[in-house]
Order: sequence, then C-alpha cells, then structure tokens
Amino acid sequence: MDTELQDFANKAISYAEKSGAEYCDVRAEQQERKSALLENNEIEYVRTNDDRGIGIRIIKNNVWNFCSITNPKSYEQIKDAIDNSIKSTINNKKNKINLYPNNLKKTRIDYKVVKKPELEEIIKIGFECSKIILETPKIKKSIVNPWYTLNSKYFVNSEGSEILQNFTDTVVDIIAIAYESGITQSVNITEGGRGGLEQIINENKIQQSAKEIALKASQLTLAKPAKEEKATVVMNPDFVALLAHEILGHPSEADRVLGKEMAWAGGAWWKNKLGERIGSKNLNVFDDPTIKESLGWYQFDDEGIETKKTTLVEKGVLKNHMQNRETAQIFNSAPTGNMRATNYRFMPLIRMACTCIGNGDWNVPEMIKDVKHGYLISNMKIPSIDMNRYNWSISCQYAQKIENGEITDLLRDVIVMDTAPKFFESIDACGNDFTVRPITNCGKGDPMQSMIMGNGGPTIRGIATVKSVN
Repeated sequence: MDTELQDFANKAISYAEKSGAEYCDVRAEQQERKSALLENNEIEYVRTNDDRGIGIRIIKNNVWNFCSITNPKSYEQIKDAIDNSIKSTINNKKNKINLYPNNLKKTRIDYKVVKKPELEEIIKIGFECSKIILETPKIKKSIVNPWYTLNSKYFVNSEGSEILQNFTDTVVDIIAIAYESGITQSVNITEGGRGGLEQIINENKIQQSAKEIALKASQLTLAKPAKEEKATVVMNPDFVALLAHEILGHPSEADRVLGKEMAWAGGAWWKNKLGERIGSKNLNVFDDPTIKESLGWYQFDDEGIETKKTTLVEKGVLKNHMQNRETAQIFNSAPTGNMRATNYRFMPLIRMACTCIGNGDWNVPEMIKDVKHGYLISNMKIPSIDMNRYNWSISCQYAQKIENGEITDLLRDVIVMDTAPKFFESIDACGNDFTVRPITNCGKGDPMQSMIMGNGGPTIRGIATVKSVN
C-alpha cells in the first residue's frame, strides 16, 4: 500500500471529526489488474489497469454521506471532498443511526500466495487451454480470458481501527462453442480463487476443465431436448453454487429483507420468518468468509468487522440474515462481516462472501442409484428469479436422464424451475462432495456494483420442474 494513500486516509478521519462527523470510516485501495482475451488461439487484447483512491463514509446529523477520490493528490483535495459531501446535509431528527459496537482493531493481513502470477504466464496458460478446446471435434470457437489482480486495502475509522489487507486473485474464464447440423452449443466454466497461479495450475485444473467443457459442448450437438415434467432432480455442486447464490444468498441479505433494495434488486420472500421452518431438515445454509482460497475469503469486511461463519438456515429453520452494523441493531443480532464494496468508489452494501448449502453424508453414486426416474443437472448457466426470490428458474449447461438408478440420455437447453419453499421442502439428500465455486459477476445496488465471491455446496436431491427451451 502506498504510504501517501494511507496518510490521506488517516487525515480524512481527522478532518471529518473536526467537521462535526458523528462517525467516519475510510477505505484506501490500490489494485493492479492484468488480463488477456484469446479467441481461437489468437490474442484479442492484453490489458493492464492500475487504480488507486479513497472512499470516505460519514455520519453527520443522523444521515450517511459518502464521497470518493481517485488518485488523490493533496490534503486540500480531501478536505474539499468532505466539505462538499456534508455541506447540504439536513438534520434527520426522526431516525437515529445506531451502529453495533465494534472492537478497535489494528492489524495487517497478507493472504497466502504460493506462486505469484505474471502476465506472460497466464497468457501461456490461455494458449494451452485454447489449443485443447480447438483440438476437440465440432468445436468452432474457443474463448479464454485469464486475469489476475493484486489488491491492497487499508481501512481506518474514527473509532481507532487500522486494518491493512493485501491479497491476490487469479482466475480464468473459458468458453467452448460447438456447431453441428444447425445446432450450436456452448459450455463455459470459471476456475480460480484467492491466491496465485496455484489456484488454476495445481493438478492441471484449468487444462482439465478446458478438455471437459470442449468435449461436453461437442457431445451436446447430438443431445436431445427434455420434455417438460416435474421430477426428481440431482444437482451437481457447480449448479448448486448458483442455486445457493440466487435463492439462498441474496434473500439472506438483511437490507433486502428490510425492503431497502426493492427498487432495483428485490427483497426476500422469508421476511419476518426468522425462527420458522422454510425447508426440509436436510437443508443447512451458511455464509463463511473464512473459507481459505475462495474468492469470498477475507478477515475483515469494509466496516472493519472481523469475519466468522454465519449459520443462515439450520435443519430447515431460518436462523439469521447477513447483517451490517446498522441492521444488526434492528434485528437484535450481531454484524456478520458481510459489508463490502466493489472498490473505494462505492458505499459498501451487505453482500455474500461464500454462501453455501452444507455438506451431507450421502455418497453421490448411491444418491443417483436411489432414483427410479429423474434428471442429473450439471453446471450453472443463467438464472431468472423474481423480486422476492420466490419463483426461480436456472438453466444448466447440460442434463442427463436417470432411469432406474442409471444415467442415460444427454439433454440440452435445459432449465430447472420451482418455487423456493416447495423446492427447499423437497430436498431429501445432500452428498458428501462439498465444493466451493468462484463467482465473478454478482451485481447489486444503484449504482450497480459487481462483486466476486464464492458459492457452493454438495450434490443435492429434490423435486422441481425440468424442460428444454430452444
């Protein structure tokens, strides 16, 4: 972290207090991002982006104020931004902002990187993946997007906390597109996590993924569509990751539960249902920012709250929501360490870190063998969820029939749909193959903030409607 940037953050706190702020926190952030895009084994672009700045959050007269400065040059610039932010504040006498007490923290965390990423190396890996995809029959196009970021974030507040976190994220997005006899099929996957090149190269992870998606895209050109029916579905961990994200994670964000996101992102169907059963006893859900190497791994959030695992649903009973320091007071709970912003330009919001369905004790082959008629649903694609996260449909990369415990026909263009309470209640088995998957494009807020995180779970079994949409 640039020491000048840290100094600006510290001075911003002092000036805000002199200006009458009841509370102030500042995030000073630096990020270096390097990326490449390869299409059909040719480089489309190589980019390097450097960004630095500070975001200043202030409470004055019981009103939140926020300002940000990109690449600040002087203390005068900091003072002007604070003055402009609070000069038009009107005293809010009706609704006092109460923040849950937080212990003072002074620490530095350097997250583990085994092999530091370099641009030349990730481009080389990109070419390897592209070559693997293009060597597969029927493949017409490969798209490979490797990237990494070097991040440094300094948090300081008027309560005395000073927290510096340094971390690296390394990710590769790959797409294989196949064409045969008028049928086009694409399969994609994202691999990576918080750390260095080891996140994508250990055990040839990314190369193996490239081989698998290319083969599946090729096979899908000959696959059948599915007829619409309500049936038993066995969902693999990659599909479950998006399911957990959309119909468990988002409605667990306390600002949505309170209706503060209804204008642009929706609410939560289980409002006022804390302590009630919302699913079967097999459903356990948690959010855990302490899962190492996931894209949702961090020790302190953007309010300076130290993170821990939070139980959201236990044996089908709704136990808690993700809370910030303000909503925790409303729900008579504690903040959960889920307050995050895309970067210093934005106010932090309540966001998932690593929301997952808990592991079970079923062996997956036995779970499938136990199905007389149903479908194996594999890998996430596109979600469509209503404003309250009640009605949902999620398309998968591919599906397969299960007949008398055996996996049979490959199916294409499949979506799975149901209502949240009916599906949760139908879950009768969770596998012992818990997996966390990287999510790189979650949107929330106005202005929209895109966030990276982890989501996951094991293979799960329930009942839902399955059909193909061409």
